[in-house]
Amino acid sequence: MTTRFAALFCLAALAGCAKTTAASYDTTVSQDVSADTTDGADAAAAVEDWRKDGPFPVGHADFVLTDAARSRTLRVTVWYPAAESARAAADAGTNLADFYPVGSPEHATMTTLLATAPTTCVRSQTHSAANAEPATTTAWPLVAFSHCHTCTRFEATTIAERLASHGIAVIAPDHTGNTIFEGLAGTSAGLGAAFLQVRTDDMRFVLDQALDPTGTTLPANLRGKFDPTRIGALGHSFGGVTVGKLLMDDPRPKAGMALAVPMAQPLLPGVDMAQIHVPVAFVLAREDNSILEVGNSFIRQDYADANPPVWLLEVADAGHFSFSDIAGIIANFDAGCGKGQRMADQSDFTYLDNATARGIGARAVGAFFGQTLRGETAADEALMAAEPAGVVFPSERK
Repeated sequence: MTTRFAALFCLAALAGCAKTTAASYDTTVSQDVSADTTDGADAAAAVEDWRKDGPFPVGHADFVLTDAARSRTLRVTVWYPAAESARAAADAGTNLADFYPVGSPEHATMTTLLATAPTTCVRSQTHSAANAEPATTTAWPLVAFSHCHTCTRFEATTIAERLASHGIAVIAPDHTGNTIFEGLAGTSAGLGAAFLQVRTDDMRFVLDQALDPTGTTLPANLRGKFDPTRIGALGHSFGGVTVGKLLMDDPRPKAGMALAVPMAQPLLPGVDMAQIHVPVAFVLAREDNSILEVGNSFIRQDYADANPPVWLLEVADAGHFSFSDIAGIIANFDAGCGKGQRMADQSDFTYLDNATARGIGARAVGAFFGQTLRGETAADEALMAAEPAGVVFPSERK
């Protein structure tokens, strides 16, 4: 994946598709509202809140949805706030391999991958309880997550758990035909506009099912639990482009966020920032050698072109998979795990510690959706927190 993304973004740059160079964004970003983490106790409290898990233990449920009209079968997970009785089970967690049925080829493959994965980069155990009793609160905001090219629905488990612990549920499908298993087999759907539409339609179908209070496709104790007026969308890499297309095609999401990818760019045409009229945010990995500096320049251009409000967090020493729970689980996902080479001069360096990077992602995503889906105006201070100092560089346009 890394090589293919890099090659395609290079081709886009050589074709003259980039609107500007990365360097030309320095002045624009510096003129935006800068983060200030010293504005008083209220701001500090808001930052501290989204830096930590919330008051709920987290539950998760796995199930299969079938879209007969498109002949698509999707394995789906929902993370949600659970009852206090689930706390011990949530603390014990679930092995990621068990997100697939025991005895299935996917379970066997994931078990093997986790056994050899670098433990400093990969979280093999969740902090959520399978099929836990939901919290008695109702009408949760819901964020739909789209995974990266040849990844899995649980690649952002840390982020999903942070949101659910604060009362925001997350739903994520495996984009069948474009998961880690097809990637390993060499049979994955390609990066392109055609499968971008398939992914977008996957997300729309998942939302259809989740928001149908009379439907029977979700576990019975989760039906009617989601607030259809407070829907968000989050994606990593190809998933971030999917979010951009979803925001154009579907009026239900009220905010969207992309991790380590531009929503609109020439590699995957179909997204126009001018046609997105809800708040958006981007997290940019400054050492992202999957999309290269040209890809990061497209992120900065999307930030400049988006209809406000829009946020951009640039993270130093982060790679394409730094914010994922499965960085380094296969060789193609190494960008963000352990040692790397800087894009500017090919010098050796060590990527940002993965637990730190995932924490930055969880704080930013939580604060963004806390603000946009729940009206937590103080959460903007958490979203704009320039911490760790010298690592996170936030900007916003309102």
